[in-house]
Amino acid sequence: MANCILAIDQGTTGSAAAVMDESGSLMSKVKREYRQIFPRPGWVEHDPEDIWRTVLETAAWAIREAGIPASDVAAIGITNQRETTLIWDKRTGAGVHNAIVWQDRRTAGLCESLKKAGHERRVRERTGLLLDPYFSGTKVRWLLDHVGGLRERAKSGAVAFGTVDSFLLWRLSGGAIHATDVSNASRTMLFDIHALAWDKGLCELLRVPPRILPEVRPSIGVFGRTKGVPGLPDGIPISGIAGDQQAALFGQACFDVGEAKCTFGTGSFLLLNIGPRPRSGRAGCVTTVAWQWEGRTTYALEGSAFICGAAVQWLRDGLGILGSSGEVETLARSVPDSGGVQFVPALTGLGAPYWRPEARGIITGLTRGTSRAHLARAALEGMAMQNVDLLLAMERGLDRRIKCLKVDGGAAADDLLMQMQADSLGVRCVRPRVIETTSAGAAFMAGLGVGIWKRPEDVRRVWKRDKEFVPATTAKQRSERLRRWRDAVARA
Repeated sequence: MANCILAIDQGTTGSAAAVMDESGSLMSKVKREYRQIFPRPGWVEHDPEDIWRTVLETAAWAIREAGIPASDVAAIGITNQRETTLIWDKRTGAGVHNAIVWQDRRTAGLCESLKKAGHERRVRERTGLLLDPYFSGTKVRWLLDHVGGLRERAKSGAVAFGTVDSFLLWRLSGGAIHATDVSNASRTMLFDIHALAWDKGLCELLRVPPRILPEVRPSIGVFGRTKGVPGLPDGIPISGIAGDQQAALFGQACFDVGEAKCTFGTGSFLLLNIGPRPRSGRAGCVTTVAWQWEGRTTYALEGSAFICGAAVQWLRDGLGILGSSGEVETLARSVPDSGGVQFVPALTGLGAPYWRPEARGIITGLTRGTSRAHLARAALEGMAMQNVDLLLAMERGLDRRIKCLKVDGGAAADDLLMQMQADSLGVRCVRPRVIETTSAGAAFMAGLGVGIWKRPEDVRRVWKRDKEFVPATTAKQRSERLRRWRDAVARA
């Protein structure tokens, strides 16, 4: 079975790997969590060696679970947490500092000063993004300013910058390839999404030496080949790379303009295919590159909520009201409603469409009768309601209503949450059989990159529906629910 594809899905809370066959079926999928490092309130870091170790462990484990020899892996696809920022020594491959995670808010002050200096319009026009600590550019600036001697090393070419995909590509290729794809580059706040190139002016604005930046390539095609990787033979082509949310859009076969998906992961991310030309984001959306292949570029509108599944982890680890994340649906179903409790999960600030990095989570409506079941249900409702804000913003950006939303990610397996989502949005939510669509998207891209599939239509044929959730609420009920939600958001 030599046409198997290894998909590496390097996420925020852990690394995962999957093996897909040419029919589009996942033969295995494994995940391993790793440390989350919180040096100060609002700061989030990862150890690059934790990332690499868990990638190797899950890759070996997935191949073993699939029951194939590593020599049967015909291609490798990479999908990754996107804006997370690393700088590493080009001689040793070692990180010069912990990775600064996309959730990290330490550069909020820098972003505010750049806004006050009048730079946000320029950033928005060239990159499609807002001036926010979410994106990589100000994180690179922070590292260069705060790690002793790093700016001098950067100017001399001794170190390399990259998002997680670039770091993994460097390690997988034995240090031969320093590159990224257009989707990840478009999340850095240093990349002109119109010219599809690094922007010299933005590099100067953020004081980032261009020589530390990776080469930008199409998402589909051979980036390089494995060399010296424990558990993998040399020479396997790495032939597909995309940021996790763009990979999920591809994995959901959203190839036509107007098709949208929402991934329920650590955060929740709505992406809407807007076709071959960038459309200016409005009402809090950002414009991003979805993917590029054979000279054709596809763009998307995106709305992101920083906390989604991580809210359930907080109930489990922070409050201790869950023994495991999987208990949340059963607990929430044990009560008919949230008992008036509202939970705004702004635990690391508010993303789209509010973009308020200073916001913090809030729980309101507590009484003596409030139980942990009410908190669990309120958490699920909060996860669904923040996506209403995102979808409404995206519809304003596209100037049309979205009739169907494809859903994926770990929390999409929760039927109660998916019904809440359909009820709050007033649109059908469709879940595929393979809800690990970030992994599926990376595998599809890698397979296209080596010719296992010839065109996107081949991918659409192997995409399979699992379940559809139909709205069971009236427009009046949805309007009232949205009013209560926004009242709570205003207090966050």
